[in-house]
Amino acid sequence: MNLFLWGALPYIAFTFLIVGTLVRFFYFERNWTTKSSEFLEKKQLRIANPLFHFGLLCVIGGHVVGVLIPKTWTAAIGINDHMYHQGALYMGAVAGLIFIVGFLLLMKRRFTVAELKVNTSGLDKWLYLFLTLAIFSGMAGTLLNASGFFDYRVSIGPWFRSLLSFMPDPSLMEGVPFMFKFHMLAWMVVAIIFPFSRLVHCLSVPLNYLTRPFIVYRKRDEK
Repeated sequence: MNLFLWGALPYIAFTFLIVGTLVRFFYFERNWTTKSSEFLEKKQLRIANPLFHFGLLCVIGGHVVGVLIPKTWTAAIGINDHMYHQGALYMGAVAGLIFIVGFLLLMKRRFTVAELKVNTSGLDKWLYLFLTLAIFSGMAGTLLNASGFFDYRVSIGPWFRSLLSFMPDPSLMEGVPFMFKFHMLAWMVVAIIFPFSRLVHCLSVPLNYLTRPFIVYRKRDEK
């Protein structure tokens, strides 16, 4: 089971994420959309959307530093374990709080506005469920590790990098606390769902906006 969860399942999730996304883009491009709901409700979105996306960018940045950058690199520039842990704890908690508040506001909007609720598919609900599990397990792991008893940079970080180098080492995950393992599994499920969900819009960069002609709006003549 350990070999499957930490040696095979990540590659299954990566395959769904990459191949599924490419297939959807090239063969089902007409469905490549956020299923925008702004025309159904705008007021709540003005607050929730910026909070969610700003928090998401901060959280992704923290994960990149904590998982992809080896511990020896941060030590080489003078950041010791205590400094790193304190920075990760406080900045991670603030970013996570912003992210969670934005997410909860979006969920409130999604499931309390009647027009949005009826336009929420079954897949959307599964997506929101696993996003909720992933987000809250990540925040719980951060808070439970406030004392710094667990250093994920000597276990989860090397494990993830071993996957990227195609030399997986599932043994690195053996001593990882349950909450961190649960967080990893939840994100794997999100990766599997990703190509079939509205999340694909995050891969679209609207570069054509820089060169397209302006859209001119004119007021209706009043008589």
